[in-house]
Amino acid sequence: MAELLLYTRQGCCLCEGLEEKLRALQPPPLLHRVDVDGDPALQARFGLEVPVLVVCTPAGERQLPRVPPRLAAAQLRRWLETQGVGD
Repeated sequence: MAELLLYTRQGCCLCEGLEEKLRALQPPPLLHRVDVDGDPALQARFGLEVPVLVVCTPAGERQLPRVPPRLAAAQLRRWLETQGVGD
């Protein structure tokens, strides 16, 4: 699976839920968590839109559509595959 960036902020229940689901996938994706509040530019860019999931490929970074928060593990894996993020 491709490398993923998860833009998040502390205390965000949607962010925490998505991170937990991503880390529970088997095999888990390579996931880097970025706190937007630690960088004024990221805070301005994402505001309250977190969580934001970005896939990193050799061709560059691509922001994915908002992940539906009710997806269970198998559904999340299928959703990632439909977004071009696969094994």
